[in-house]
Amino acid sequence: MCTNNCNCISDILKVIYLLQKNADTDDSCIESCDRPTLGQFSCSFFNTRPVMLYTCNSNGTTPWSAPTTRTATPTEYSTVFRVEKIDGCCATFRVLIVNEDGTYSSTESFFTMNLECICCIRCLGDTLIEGI
Repeated sequence: MCTNNCNCISDILKVIYLLQKNADTDDSCIESCDRPTLGQFSCSFFNTRPVMLYTCNSNGTTPWSAPTTRTATPTEYSTVFRVEKIDGCCATFRVLIVNEDGTYSSTESFFTMNLECICCIRCLGDTLIEGI
């Protein structure tokens, strides 16, 4: 059981969620998880900032994984997610599939996580994901 306060992780994920929701077109992007826009140059071409999550139980060394399907016996897992909702110390994530060419595809697989159990997040490059 984690005893960390979720404010740090929650605040960053809220920024990511709002950026994805509003898709700002400001070109003054900086390289950090809480930079104010999506994308490197023209932020209007991206709708997702994929993240990887690391839990306290793994000591931040192994990324969290979740099934890519909603079947009872999943066979495929992913470690890349899109934040879909933030509610206090809980966040709902969509599981993303990493394609062979390095792009991402969305799934209909979601999970909700207590943010007190996340010790760090890793932001991946902003991207456009069709169908979101």
